Amino acid sequence: MRDITLPLPVARTVLRPIFRGILNSRLPWQWQRRLMEIGSVAQLVPSGTTIDRIRLGGRPAERITATAKPVGAVLYLHGGGYAVGSAATHRSLTARLAHETGSAVYVLDYRLAPEHPFPAALDDAEAAFLELVDTKGYRPDQIALSGDSAGGGLSMATAQRLIAGHGHTPAALGLIAPWTDPNRIPERAADLVINRMWSRACAAAYLGGGDSSDPGYAPLTGVLVGLPPTYVQVDVDELLHGQCGDLVAALRAAGVHVRFTESVGLWHVSQLQASLVAPAAAALSELAAFLREALQPVDIRDLG
Repeated sequence: MRDITLPLPVARTVLRPIFRGILNSRLPWQWQRRLMEIGSVAQLVPSGTTIDRIRLGGRPAERITATAKPVGAVLYLHGGGYAVGSAATHRSLTARLAHETGSAVYVLDYRLAPEHPFPAALDDAEAAFLELVDTKGYRPDQIALSGDSAGGGLSMATAQRLIAGHGHTPAALGLIAPWTDPNRIPERAADLVINRMWSRACAAAYLGGGDSSDPGYAPLTGVLVGLPPTYVQVDVDELLHGQCGDLVAALRAAGVHVRFTESVGLWHVSQLQASLVAPAAAALSELAAFLREALQPVDIRDLG
């Protein structure tokens, strides 16, 4: 990996004003999106990464691989409050996942709010998963769903819809600080990356004229029984820390196998800066190991 190791205090000092400037509810969404695209250039992509631009579920997408014969697939749904973010802004993270899982990582550019409110993003994610099954040759249990923040909530909502509507259970859910109930107002004003005003603007943009009680919008309120093994990562200083803890408790109560790690000293979706910050890279490696185990289970015959 071509990494630059920054001390955590330096990284926090550099990143705080950047996020404050970009994720600003007073800025038009198009400006936020453009600034995020520009900033993503600093997040390095490992050498040996192959990126193929494709269509998936009727939307632009990227297929990222790091080996000639990837095993299984990860459908990755990026974060950004359902209003910003893209395959490009998350390319460093998803490329590392491809290297460390040995799987093909499909990154979907689902439709964004407010131009395309709920359930547009959910419809796109569902269509993408179904195309992987129907035309790409994967079984549902050969595909993991993963995502960060809003993309984490979208991953969970997609799994719920696939199970209920199609009988398809993904191999696993890998969730980085998932936003699973946009109805909940954060108690704190801000963390290093996101702030309450921006979060509420995103929630309203995504909901549009929809029903806020719809579990597709707030999957934490939906059916949790039957979800696949799930890994939730969050930092203790995030606005979403409390919500992630509630999600883990609810999943465990529903009988879902859950792994939960809480970092200290990082920030919201620090995994995006894995090429710059060693602890963020370590967290992403743990997620990759979880997904790899789900997608490449050990045959008992291999144990001797």
